[in-house]
Amino acid sequence: MGDAVGAWLRQLPQFTRYWFSGTVVVSLLGRFGLLPVQYLVLVYAPFVQQFQIWRPITALFFYPISPQTGFHFLINLYFLVNYSKLLELGEFGPRPADYALMLLMNWILSVIVALFMNMMVLMDPMVLSVLYVWCNLNGDQIVNFWFGTQFPARYLPWVLFGFNMIISGGGMSELMGIIIGHMYYFMKFQYPQQYGGQPLIHTPAFLEYYFPPTSGGQGGVGIPPAFRQPARGPPPPAAGGYRWGTGRPLDS
Repeated sequence: MGDAVGAWLRQLPQFTRYWFSGTVVVSLLGRFGLLPVQYLVLVYAPFVQQFQIWRPITALFFYPISPQTGFHFLINLYFLVNYSKLLELGEFGPRPADYALMLLMNWILSVIVALFMNMMVLMDPMVLSVLYVWCNLNGDQIVNFWFGTQFPARYLPWVLFGFNMIISGGGMSELMGIIIGHMYYFMKFQYPQQYGGQPLIHTPAFLEYYFPPTSGGQGGVGIPPAFRQPARGPPPPAAGGYRWGTGRPLDS
């Protein structure tokens, strides 16, 4: 059993594997009281005023597991592994530094939003932000949901938002994840596609150094929209004026 779990973990791409493993370990340690939960969550006063700078990191990996939240935790783990893996092996497969930048950007935005909205854990917005990016890169792909329903992938984040709002009375964390995911998707993919030019965000050199490009990846999974080329005017006339044609000799 242990060998099978280890083999399964090893076949996950690196960022997905570390994110999933950290979430399971930290959440279980907190659940069984081996780590003090009050030091794992993101709270404004201890983080800002007492310089407890580890809280944004532990809030990423910790989720309060209880009989009421256990099922939601498992669903989040499924979405984390499935859609993070698809992105990491697909669109971001040849360039892991780009995927590291996406996770870093989404994490920073999640921390900022959580501090202003008193959200103590970051699992929901982080998972939804990654899921949102995949769903928009694969908008026409049909996905399955509960009760046998099927619909294009682009609607999945909104279905999850509405589902959680109806079932649990929440949904704000999911909405924040959608907004954060859209910010990255717009700057990286949508802006170049709609307006032409280069993406608004670029991977810094230090990430490229630690996570150099590879020749891997699974082409065709998560293909971004094609960049729209800037509009071009008519070609300039040839030197010496326009070529009017050879015409016909007068005696013909």
